[in-house]
Amino acid sequence: MRAWVSTVLTLALTAASSPIRATAAQTPQQATPTAANPAMDAPRPIDAVDSVFIEELTWMEVRDAIRGGKKSVVVATGGIEQNGPYLTTGKHNYVLRATTEAIARKLGNALVAPIVPFVPEGGIEPPTSHMRYAGTISLQESTYAALLTDIVASLKQHGFEHIILIGDSGGNQRGMKQVASELTTRWNGKPGVHFIPEFYDYPAATKYAEAEMGIKQGDEGIHDDYVITSIIMTVDPNQVRLKQREAKGKASINGVSITPAARTIEHGHRLVSYRADQTVAAIKKALEAGSQK
Repeated sequence: MRAWVSTVLTLALTAASSPIRATAAQTPQQATPTAANPAMDAPRPIDAVDSVFIEELTWMEVRDAIRGGKKSVVVATGGIEQNGPYLTTGKHNYVLRATTEAIARKLGNALVAPIVPFVPEGGIEPPTSHMRYAGTISLQESTYAALLTDIVASLKQHGFEHIILIGDSGGNQRGMKQVASELTTRWNGKPGVHFIPEFYDYPAATKYAEAEMGIKQGDEGIHDDYVITSIIMTVDPNQVRLKQREAKGKASINGVSITPAARTIEHGHRLVSYRADQTVAAIKKALEAGSQK
């Protein structure tokens, strides 16, 4: 009976507290850990894997990575949209799969939050922009801002000191900039929330491909180009429908062949490294500027 009364009192007190303000730092550790509420200071029983992606890590691996100095986290926004007849609707998300890992590893002290696939892609009813095409998923700007705010606030609670926002599509940029500005003001710069527009610079990447790899593109009027295709191929050539294009004699984009695949993938790796270098330089500049305020 006493145990039952104690449990009821504990549940009542928990329900009376604010769910928004109750954080791991404010809530006393449960006396008897359960499967749903394990001890937060429990030692990790196995070795950690070598990944920078939070969704590939256990909660203990994330906890220990933060304790070990990985105090920065990259929040990247992609999209689900029409991308011409050859690239899958998740084009931007596959680009980010490659580039965010390179950015985090070059920074050395960063993890990567799950890539945000849902962003503004046009009006829903009536449909405008990409929403006119099957498969596209769009958000209202207010929904997008709310989603980003909750993601960033969640990461703040876990102890990240720098939260870095990057986006691989034009429609993503305004909302990220707005959220970064609002949260920086709300939290007085702690943690730092940094929007890095330098990541989204495809003209510079195109110039790099031309100068360093001799890639000279025309314009076929398709929502695709060699830079994007080659980067996606470093992750999964199926996402650019390589085999199907080869079978139909369409294994090129803007006048540039994407075969042999090994050469295009090598170009893609170089472009990933280039974009990561440019972004890391911009991140370090933003962090330095923030520290001087």
